[in-house]
Amino acid sequence: MTPVGKAMSSQLVTMSSASSLAEAASVMSQKRVGSVLIVGGERLTGILTERDIVRAISHDIGAPRDAIAHWMSVSPKTVSPGTSLEEARDLMDKNHIRHLPVTEGGRLLGMLSMRDLIKLGAANAREG
Repeated sequence: MTPVGKAMSSQLVTMSSASSLAEAASVMSQKRVGSVLIVGGERLTGILTERDIVRAISHDIGAPRDAIAHWMSVSPKTVSPGTSLEEARDLMDKNHIRHLPVTEGGRLLGMLSMRDLIKLGAANAREG
């Protein structure tokens, strides 16, 4: 069983909850990521995803000016670096999420995305 810590990305894209939705969309586009982690110090306070941005704009055309705090998902599901990839994948599937923050003792360490799992599966298929 491969642990999440071996597959997660430690190149994190973080923002403050006070930043605007438009700023978040710009950062996500520039960094080519589907989510940003919202932090206060080293603590994860939320996550904002592409889906959240679409939901925000579908509810309010002026949403891009809103603070991320208004639209982010608070207290997102997380896993520890020792969690198995199978358990993480099942959690993502059950909760219909594509981005899973990795924390330990409340500290943000990394991010596991559905894309990471797909890449890992493709690499394992080539080796097998």
